[in-house]
Formats: sequence, structure tokens, C-alpha cells
Amino acid sequence: MTLNRNLLKYTIAALILLTVAANKTYADGFPVRPGRFILSPSVSYFFANKQWDSVSHKKSFDDNGRFHSLNYAFYGEYGISRKFTVSALLPYTINSFKNDSGKFSSSGLQDIEIGLKYYLANINYKYYFSIKATGIIPTYKNNPSLGYSQYGTELKLAFAGSGHLFGRNSYFVAENGVREYFGYESVFQDRYNLTYGLTLDKNFHEQVSLSVGGFYSTSSSKAFNNDPLISANPSTNKNFAFNQVSLSYGHAFAKNLSLFLTGGRFITGRNTAVGTSVSASLNYRIDTK
Repeated sequence: MTLNRNLLKYTIAALILLTVAANKTYADGFPVRPGRFILSPSVSYFFANKQWDSVSHKKSFDDNGRFHSLNYAFYGEYGISRKFTVSALLPYTINSFKNDSGKFSSSGLQDIEIGLKYYLANINYKYYFSIKATGIIPTYKNNPSLGYSQYGTELKLAFAGSGHLFGRNSYFVAENGVREYFGYESVFQDRYNLTYGLTLDKNFHEQVSLSVGGFYSTSSSKAFNNDPLISANPSTNKNFAFNQVSLSYGHAFAKNLSLFLTGGRFITGRNTAVGTSVSASLNYRIDTK
């Protein structure tokens, strides 16, 4: 497998990883009270030196290749009413691939995501069902190193709830979203995430959670561009899949300020990396009502 194809696949993995990690951190399934802002800056570091090929065989990069990606994101959500919230996500990425032959890199703003969430129903105010529609808007033009350069939409269903386990408060979030990018070659994607968490103290200052997530992407396009500047673009290869496991620790400094630290690992995949990630996110709440 060539250097360019390797660079492409690990870039895909890093970009998608940020999305999955964001959904976990923001606990998308639970209600946001009317008049509340949730502001969450985050940083994620992803690295890999192995890959799965098109038939899920694992192998190392050519010529001691190594991929690194540093991602920054800012997420905001606002409670419009008891039923509706609006959200926005703005990501920035710095990607690099280096081996014995040289180094390739790319950086810049990616796609803005604007979402509207509706809470369908609840059971005794402990279990919540919601649906979220998201619009995807590229911030770049004619820059294939930053993404698909196509507008898209996503529809996501979530089920979340709270309870007790081993005498401790617990929660879970189950989500599944389908996404479509529109253009001269459409891309269909499906992603899921399952999270279970426990509080470690009676004051809800400490918590741990375990997540299992996955991503599947398909397109009629099988073309690949060998230009190294173009090959960093995920839109040049639109067919890949992976599953990952991650562990997260959360600490509340105050009622309105929390820190989340997460480590994750890709466990299976196709046309993507055998990658490891670490991330940190601050969640800050502001009540205007």
C-alpha cells in the first residue's frame, strides 16, 4: 500500500474520531433546560502506525510511517424550550504523516455542524427519547485536504436514562445517526455510540464511563487520487468502517464547570487506522433564566 493511501486512511480515522468523541462528551440524549447555554471547548490527539486494509488485514505503515492528528473543537448548545435545543460545532484540525521518505501535513477549519434537537417523550423523567437534525456546512472552498467539500445532513435518534448500580448513581446514552453528503458523488454514513457511566461519590463530583462506538461509510465512488496533497482528503476514499472502545473520567470543579478526559482505541476496522486517541473537554453551563 502506498504512502498516499496510508495518509488518506488515517486522516479519515482522525476526523471521524473527533466526531464520535464529541457525541460522547456532550451526552446528547439528556435534556438541556430552557435558557441554559452549554459551552464546551475540546482538544483530541490521535496517533497510529498500523492500518487495516480493504479486507480488514492489519499491517504497518510503509517505511516506518506514523500518523498524528491534533484536533480542536468548540461546541455550544442552547435550550430554547422544554422540547427544543439548538447546537453548533466548529472543528479545526492539524494532520501530519511522516516516514523515512518525508513528511506530509495539512491544517484548517473543517465543516460547521448546526443542529436542532427535539425531545420526543420521557418515562417518569428518568428515560428520554430525542431526535436531532443536523446541517453540515463546509467552511473551506476548493481545499480537498480538509474534507468532502459537500453539504450534508444527519438525523440521529437517542435514548438516555439514569438509575443505580452497586449503590451508585448511573446513566446511559444510546445513539444512532445516519448522515448523507450531497454532491456529484453522494456519501452515506451510519454511526452508533453506546455509553454507560457511574458516579464515584455522593456529591456527583467524580464519574467514569465506558463507551463502544462505530462508524460505517459507503459510496458508489471507488476512485483514488495519488497526488499527496489531494490524498489527505477523506472525500477521495469514501468507503471505510471501524469500531472503537473508550474510557472516560469526569471531574466537576463546580456545579457549572466539568472536565472530561478520554482515552480510546480502534479495535476493528476496514480502510482505516489501528489508532489510539486521548482527548480533554471542558463543559461550562450558563443559565440565563
